[in-house]
Amino acid sequence: MVWGLWDTLLRPDMEELQNPEKTAVGRAANCLQVGEFQLLQLAYREWHHKDLPVEQLDKLFQAYMMDDEVPHWARHYARQILRLADGDRLDENDVRYHRYDHDYRSETPGGVRKFVFAVSCLVLFVGGGILLANATTKRAASMFPPYFEKDQFRQSAPVSDGFGRADSLHPRPGP
Repeated sequence: MVWGLWDTLLRPDMEELQNPEKTAVGRAANCLQVGEFQLLQLAYREWHHKDLPVEQLDKLFQAYMMDDEVPHWARHYARQILRLADGDRLDENDVRYHRYDHDYRSETPGGVRKFVFAVSCLVLFVGGGILLANATTKRAASMFPPYFEKDQFRQSAPVSDGFGRADSLHPRPGP
């Protein structure tokens, strides 16, 4: 085991040279932007016209990953994908290649309707909040914080203590 790791570190392409069939499956999986095991599932479906049975998953995984055995239908499918990729006829975003991706969707069903509903709700709540805030305030003293209303300030009578401009002073009644 240690020698195999050491050999791989010294010559990383050694595995590719020893098993070109498995390399073809890996290259085809890279072209489709899926994992190798998912490519095996796609190949099984293409060849047998049904999904890979759950009972065979472990057996196939063991044979492919541990024993380096590539089934004939997987070789055939990988070659097809590589031919399409070499001819620039491969659409890696095609939904049929991503049928086993749970989070892959090119389009959300009813997405436009959901988007319009979400934007309408947002406009309704924000607009309603602004109108409600505007209706509950009276005359604001300033638009900057702290937000005081003009009614909160007391109007005080002008205080005249006798100082000020001479033309603004009223004569005092006096002795």
